[in-house]
Order: sequence, then structure tokens, then C-alpha cells
Amino acid sequence: MEEKTSSKLKSMLDSKKIRNIIIVVGLIGIGLIFLSNWVDFGSLTSGKGDEAFSVKTYSTKIENDLQTVISKIEGAGKTEVLLTMENSVEYVYLDNSTTKTKEIEPLIRGVLVVCEGGDDPVVVERVTDAVTKALDISTAKVCITKLSE
Repeated sequence: MEEKTSSKLKSMLDSKKIRNIIIVVGLIGIGLIFLSNWVDFGSLTSGKGDEAFSVKTYSTKIENDLQTVISKIEGAGKTEVLLTMENSVEYVYLDNSTTKTKEIEPLIRGVLVVCEGGDDPVVVERVTDAVTKALDISTAKVCITKLSE
């Protein structure tokens, strides 16, 4: 019985058609392995493939959002915001996850808010409270001062 099976297997492998199919499938497999090194399939499915993360864009977005919100605080008036960042974006490889990497946003070192009401202690407290809660940072990292005309 065993001899019969091995002879059938040998005859199938001797067939040119089967051998060619095996070679083509093997080459396709090798091609896919090489392709996976160049293409990030995670970015293709997430919809963010072309958008490169930029610390400058990130900080500008936060600055603009803060400026808009702070200028709406009673007494703050015209507002300018400056952020300083500690590091650039960091990618961490995950062990037990379906995604390859996790993106860690840069840390905020400090926030400078210059507003018309920066000399009023009540406004300073409101703005400081808003910034620290919005960014989850300590009050030591926030400076509020008066805007000069």
C-alpha cells in the first residue's frame, strides 16, 4: 500500500504540469515575502498611508485650538499661544497586538500664553486651569502673561 502511494506521488512530481505549478506558486510566495518588506499593509487599511506625522503640524494644531478656546474665556481677549515639544513622534513595536506599532505623541515641555487679560489674576487662573486640563500638564509648565499693544 505504501509503495503504491509513493509511486503515485513520484509520478505526479514527474509530471511537468504539476512541477510547473509548484514552481510558480513558490515564486509567487517568495515575491509576496519581498513585497511585504516594502509595503506597509497596515497603512493601506487604516487610510492614513500618505499622511506623514509632523511634530510641527501637531504643535501648530494644538496652538491654534488653544488660541481659539482661550480667546473665548471671559477677560482673556486677543490671545497668542506658543508650545514647546520635548521630542518627536516615537513608534513602539508591540509584542502581543494585531498592529505592528503604536505611535506615541511628543511630550509638551511648556506652554506660553500671551493674552490681553494676562495681568488679571482671575483671568490668569482661568487660562492656567484650561490649559493644564486640556493638555494634562502641570501648572509649572504654563506661563500666562499680558499682551503688549
